[in-house]
Amino acid sequence: MNTLCQGEMPIDTENDIVMARKSVREAAVTLGFGVTDVTRIVTAASELTRNIYVYAGSGIMRWHSINDSNVGLELVFEDKGPGIIDVKLAMEPGYSTGKGLGMGLPGTKRLMDEMDVLSEIGKGTTIRIRKWLRQ
Repeated sequence: MNTLCQGEMPIDTENDIVMARKSVREAAVTLGFGVTDVTRIVTAASELTRNIYVYAGSGIMRWHSINDSNVGLELVFEDKGPGIIDVKLAMEPGYSTGKGLGMGLPGTKRLMDEMDVLSEIGKGTTIRIRKWLRQ
């Protein structure tokens, strides 16, 4: 598959969560993901976009297709927020610094094939997730 799918969008308002879901859904469908994987990708993107809006106030989402030995979709979420004090702890189900259930980051990791979290206190967080197209 040679379909190049890429884009970026700012995350500044609650409405941007809806727009991120729409953009990611279109990208996943264009790349040929099935309904179940599209739902997983959109759910993960929604969670990470909401985290930026709630915890950092603003940020950016970038996405692009991967077309090397395998076809996939990579999403990168960046913010200049307060950062995550303990990434390992934040990845534990049930841990939350807010009012949530603490399933956001661990749930996102379960939905996707790959997830990397880089965070620095006072400088922000970057999260990269990937989903590979099942052949």
